[in-house]
Amino acid sequence: MTKTSTCSITFRKPTACDGLALNALIERCPPLDTNSAYCNLLQASHFADTAIIAVDKNNALVGSITGYMLPNKPDTLFVWQVALAPEARGQGLALSMLTHLFDRCEQAKNIETSISPNNHASQKLFTRFFEQRGFCVEQTTLFDETLHFAGRHETEVLYRATLPSVATR
Repeated sequence: MTKTSTCSITFRKPTACDGLALNALIERCPPLDTNSAYCNLLQASHFADTAIIAVDKNNALVGSITGYMLPNKPDTLFVWQVALAPEARGQGLALSMLTHLFDRCEQAKNIETSISPNNHASQKLFTRFFEQRGFCVEQTTLFDETLHFAGRHETEVLYRATLPSVATR
């Protein structure tokens, strides 16, 4: 497997034409939960303003972050899923994508995500992002392994990150 150089990576909003490639990328990224192709098409079209993809010089999709603004908290970006192709990992690409996405979502003052306890890569990514931005972070159980998943999925821990004051970014 050849590593992808971050110098040859371009970030952009996804389009519906990226939906199937997004679906294929997520399938290559265990332990991520796979979604239907239809779900990924919706993420790449209806939620394009709160998503970002990374494409290499051949226009191949090598990274994606999908999210949405919480309906009851319009200043909070909820990050649904972060996916990086194996050849694009270990170069800081996920942190760059998350930074670009958050900065592009001008209405976002806070950020939330859920991470399962064994997803150390996501824990590291979000911890680094939260520290760089000076966010205060609280963790609570969002979906419980037994109560919500009937033992078929790990508990999802909600990371709620807010700015320590009302100051702008």
